[in-house]
Amino acid sequence: MSVTEVGKGLAGRLPYEHTHGRVGGVVASRWADVDGFVLFLATGAAVRIVAPLLRDKLTDPAVVCVDEAGRFAVALCGGHAGGANALARSVAAALGAMPVVTTATDAVDRPSLDQLPGLVATGDVAAVTRAILDGRPPKVDNRIPWPLPALLPPSGPGPEQIVVTDLALPAQPGVVVLHPPSLVAGVGASTGAPVDAAEPLLASVLARAGLARESVGEAATIDRRATDHAVVALGLPVRAFTADALASVDVPTPSEVVRAAVGTASVAEAAALLAAGPGAELVVTKQVAAQATVAIARRRGPRGHLAVVGLGPGDVAHRTPAAEHAVRQAEVVIGYGPYVDSCADLLTPSQEIVRSPIGDETVRAKQAVSEAGAGRRVALVCSGDAGVYAMASLTLEVAGDAGVDVEVVPGVTAALASAALLGAPLGHDHVVISLSDLLTPWSAIELRLRAAAAADLVVALYNPRSRGRTWQFDAARSVLLEHRSPTTPVGVVTDATRAGQSVELTTLGEVDAAHIGMTTCVVVGSSATRVIGGRMVTPRGYEP
Repeated sequence: MSVTEVGKGLAGRLPYEHTHGRVGGVVASRWADVDGFVLFLATGAAVRIVAPLLRDKLTDPAVVCVDEAGRFAVALCGGHAGGANALARSVAAALGAMPVVTTATDAVDRPSLDQLPGLVATGDVAAVTRAILDGRPPKVDNRIPWPLPALLPPSGPGPEQIVVTDLALPAQPGVVVLHPPSLVAGVGASTGAPVDAAEPLLASVLARAGLARESVGEAATIDRRATDHAVVALGLPVRAFTADALASVDVPTPSEVVRAAVGTASVAEAAALLAAGPGAELVVTKQVAAQATVAIARRRGPRGHLAVVGLGPGDVAHRTPAAEHAVRQAEVVIGYGPYVDSCADLLTPSQEIVRSPIGDETVRAKQAVSEAGAGRRVALVCSGDAGVYAMASLTLEVAGDAGVDVEVVPGVTAALASAALLGAPLGHDHVVISLSDLLTPWSAIELRLRAAAAADLVVALYNPRSRGRTWQFDAARSVLLEHRSPTTPVGVVTDATRAGQSVELTTLGEVDAAHIGMTTCVVVGSSATRVIGGRMVTPRGYEP
């Protein structure tokens, strides 16, 4: 990120490397080794700087311009392929600015062919996109067939075409090829195989079979080889299986030599078939090189994936890159309406967005599992951490043994964000307790409060008070006062990292319930907690 003198304050709010100085020299020297630039200067000046450097939209970095008042974040070049549109939205969210995205499909809220989740577009994307925007639907030739996003236009008369296949086709004017992740590369490697042992073999195998590298969705191997350099160097997600699991698969070319070495007669073929799932077809039997083996299997349909995503406490600065990646890669984004809105800068017209009201948690989880079970990539978004008073546990219960891949993406919790604003009250042992008795009997909550108080733990209280639950916080305070001094430090944080954030430092004897609501986190200190320099601190025990 290149920063002018005026832009320094704004740049400090962005989680990127900052460079101050002669913008033209910095951009030219870093052009080949960064993913993107955020330039705090006029678009005209930015154009003159980057124009001589532009080579190919598929390889050029993203460039976003921000005016020095911080009002607009303009995606200047590298919109889709370079990620400038996404970068502009992220920068705008962090600065409270307006993203300016002029890509034709974004301007009319249409999905872009080269941004469809789960598909890789090659060919004449510009011409076919222009046809769609002009109201001339292309002919869709789904040769696998493969489930397509609902937002993709239905097949029309053409003459432009969209071909869906995992075959490598030559480029043709007016034709876009959409490659689904229908292929799995089973890989075996000898002990100590060099980093380049498998990639040339894979490339050769695909070329001879006429298959597209873009359709290879993952690599599969035996667990003992999952982290080998030759396998990791393929740049694909790796799925690993035990020798026993591989040995249970019938393959066309088993090897007794391999069985004697690793406990299964097949690695490449068996791993490819297992990873490809029920009904898979082995389209290329194992091909052997000096130190690697490759086989290719074709899936019958897409393998669904469900990410339960913790978006953090509110501000985009506290949202993890893993959470952003999970949302951007999803075909379907599901969540409580305000949580979906909080990640609006990550959403695109290519995604299906499902906002649901509060209280529909079970319906939400079932819909997410069902969509993933149908082979779609789904992001179920939550605030804070998905596994803390959020949707992860319910979703895993609903998923059960349904065969759906469920990933839990962690996030910064309200307790952690509140503690950071207060100082370091969670510096030693602590406990988090929700005072909501809607799903947990108050008798159980009270037992937990008494145990935490007797153990002299710092207590972070979630859901302390609402319009319909007005007495629970006072009851909890009374329990804690049986074991704690009225002078015990208490932190009251409402809307941590969000607009309207408030932070109050008080005591257990003086804390005012009128200042507490559902978006408040109350942190009650232990007997060791102190106020030091106006900050709430629970010492770990080190000598200062």
